[in-house]
Amino acid sequence: MYKAPVDEILFTLKHVAGLGEDLAAGIFGDLDEGLVDAIVGEAGRFATDEVAPLADIGDRQGSKLIDGKVQVPEGWADLYRNWAAGGWNSLTAPEEFGGQALPHMLHIAAMEFWNAGSMAFALAPMLTMGAVDALEKHGSAALKSTYLARMISGEWTGTMNLTEPHAGSDLGVLKTRAERRDDGTYRIFGQKIFITWGDHEVTDNIVHLVLARIAGAPEGTRGISLFLVPKFLVKEDGSLGARNDLFCHSLEHKLGIHASPTCTMVYGDGRFGDEKGAVGYLVGEENKGLNCMFTMMNNARLAVGIQGVAMAEAATQHALNYARERTQGKAPGWKGTGMSPIIEHPDIARTLLTMKALTQGARAIS
Repeated sequence: MYKAPVDEILFTLKHVAGLGEDLAAGIFGDLDEGLVDAIVGEAGRFATDEVAPLADIGDRQGSKLIDGKVQVPEGWADLYRNWAAGGWNSLTAPEEFGGQALPHMLHIAAMEFWNAGSMAFALAPMLTMGAVDALEKHGSAALKSTYLARMISGEWTGTMNLTEPHAGSDLGVLKTRAERRDDGTYRIFGQKIFITWGDHEVTDNIVHLVLARIAGAPEGTRGISLFLVPKFLVKEDGSLGARNDLFCHSLEHKLGIHASPTCTMVYGDGRFGDEKGAVGYLVGEENKGLNCMFTMMNNARLAVGIQGVAMAEAATQHALNYARERTQGKAPGWKGTGMSPIIEHPDIARTLLTMKALTQGARAIS
């Protein structure tokens, strides 16, 4: 079972990443070492005691699409809600919208815990935090006031919609289209695939950031715009309104993250709403959508690096536990009875130390 390496991460934060010097210099205001220890310690406890125990259940059960609704594995909805209630989604978000504005390196430390406990679970906050970053930097004041606070609190989740069946990573040939409406909104039509946590009922709403092309836009990536497309429309008073014209058509099956609902999303086929087309709101300027989306994409790329560190840490812990229990032959100098644990064999010890060193090096870089 995974146990969060709290002491190792605190050491890396303070003595490798420079947090100790920054705290001593007062760069982060009232933030002190005691509070850092408490935050990292509680994040580690939550990952060890609450996230990791549900990882195996999540992978075995997986998410399922039943009668048009995405069902997450047993216990996962409560896990996410408890996680959000702990304020973990708001660590580094701006205070203006309910965030804690803590140093980004604390978010990175916590993300290692969530991913090592269960990467399938951690993908939901990873995408939401990326969407928050993009919306905070490029969204209009109206979009920010309507969506950011609830995304930062974790009350709503966010997604990134790039890939299409025919396009893969070649975004210049995407076919999803956007049509202008007189009220300033757009109607979105198209299909997106591999959308992480694209649909579920864990939260009341899902905020999709969708790349699409407006009629008459330039060819290639220079004609792409970015739109915010909510699962449920939001009324002026902030309450949820009608279901938007979008739905999950099917679930993908990805090795190791079966619990994460990876969705094929369909926009604007007339299944929901009085008017065909999913209502979308422009983020940034027309034809500058890829520039805006790169904020979210780069956020995700850094988070994927942390996923690698987390997987390395989890693998090292599993290997170490196995090597302590598995017996084979007699190691040099073994004086016990019977066969020795393989951790006593010099080459196994060398391998384990190499794993640990590579993991710690990758963590320090991140």
